[in-house]
Amino acid sequence: MAKAIMVCGTMSNAGKSLLAAGLCRIFKQDGYKVAPFKSQNMALNSFITKEGLEMGRAQVMQAEAAGIQPLVCMNPILLKPTNDVGSQVIVNGEVLGTMSARDYFAYKKQLIPDIMKAYKELDDNYDIVVIEGAGSPAEINLKEEDIVNMGMAKMAKAPVLLVGDIDRGGVFAQLIGTVMLLEEEEKSYVKGLIINKFRGDKSILEPGVAMLEEKAGIPVVGVAPYMQLEVEDEDSLTERFNGNQEVDLIDIAVIRTPRISNFTDFNPLESIEGVSVRYVKNVHELKNPDMIILPGTKNTMEDLLWMRQNGLEAAILKAAGNGKIIFGVCGGYQMLGETLSDPNHVEAGGTIKGMGLLHMDTVFEEGKTRTRVSGTFQNVEGVLQTLNGVELEGYEIHMGESTLKEMTHAITHIKDEVAGTEKMDGANHDNIYGTYVHGVFDKEDVAKAIVEAIGGLKGIDVSQMSSIDFAAFKETQYDLLAAGLREHLDMKKIYEILDGGIE
Repeated sequence: MAKAIMVCGTMSNAGKSLLAAGLCRIFKQDGYKVAPFKSQNMALNSFITKEGLEMGRAQVMQAEAAGIQPLVCMNPILLKPTNDVGSQVIVNGEVLGTMSARDYFAYKKQLIPDIMKAYKELDDNYDIVVIEGAGSPAEINLKEEDIVNMGMAKMAKAPVLLVGDIDRGGVFAQLIGTVMLLEEEEKSYVKGLIINKFRGDKSILEPGVAMLEEKAGIPVVGVAPYMQLEVEDEDSLTERFNGNQEVDLIDIAVIRTPRISNFTDFNPLESIEGVSVRYVKNVHELKNPDMIILPGTKNTMEDLLWMRQNGLEAAILKAAGNGKIIFGVCGGYQMLGETLSDPNHVEAGGTIKGMGLLHMDTVFEEGKTRTRVSGTFQNVEGVLQTLNGVELEGYEIHMGESTLKEMTHAITHIKDEVAGTEKMDGANHDNIYGTYVHGVFDKEDVAKAIVEAIGGLKGIDVSQMSSIDFAAFKETQYDLLAAGLREHLDMKKIYEILDGGIE
């Protein structure tokens, strides 16, 4: 039976995911077999396990920090918003259906057996389980049916560390207010407070920490600094979207559609010195990039119409006409075709015209493709012909099938690692490229070949801009995260909380 500890936050993006990952890394370094868990995740970033099951990327990141393979039992419920009032509900890695917020709220308690079965699998096989909450445990309109914050803490009998974000201000009100809104039994589960994302002289903060402990009646177990780490983010609250818009030697623009998903696809390109990866949401921000990427999206047709309405589609078509590289991934790949049809109302229904840059048609089906793949680039033409023979790996997760037509050819030969079958994927016409494979840039040689191709086109010496082994790079980031937390958290007290549990 594993010991458990839970990380809850005063709000979304308080830093729960990163702190949970850091604790996973610390416990691993200290010799424990540790696993992450989040009963219910809401995010458009997802991952496909080696079994072909879908889960949230935050728990994948935490599993990497723990040094273990991600398993779907680490995130039994994943909600992927399809619009402002509804989500696709994924249970144990498979689509249950699409529900409105009201319908899901009424239904979710029926999923408690699934949650506890998944948790028990970890409880039986690990020494420590680090549980992550969602949003805030003090949402009084949601508390009664809670299955992810204090409700989960009770089910797992897990002591809770409550995290507040000082960078956005009001951290003392965040923490004290959250504690005050908890029921007495819930308060008894909160064993430690953490002030997160602190910048500056900690001594100035000390009087406030003392008052916080006095008013909350709970010890502060750390003041964690604001750490600049290249670790995958969970959802669209990610700060990278509001990052630097400065153009570097090689400039890549990623279109920030309203329902952008799996934007972690582009982390390897961001890690290359001399390459700017900018997330743009209007024509003004687009500027004159060397490469435009259309990312994955949870709603391909609506996001394409959004680009059509705000002028980005016209700007991309103009760039394509000028020979710029356009690269689509999954939903972005589908947008590049001639038509998108949705006869079964998987998305918005009906048929719309695509961007017409690739000669292909896409039809949305009710069944979802979920698998891991590996293979090589073949028959690539245009600027990115440097990709020929380069190996790739990643995963597919989509509900549409695309049929290529004349003048468009596939560019990868891949193996379905789940089914064991082989197929051709993707498409290329002139300098327009697309693929269904998420993670297509993860392997070092892929990013390197793209940089070399653009550098050659611009007459730039890219010999000093080599890509890195992204998997090894992430390992260094997890170690830096653990070192930073060890320095600023009272790990002795946290181990006491872990060992003490809940009576």
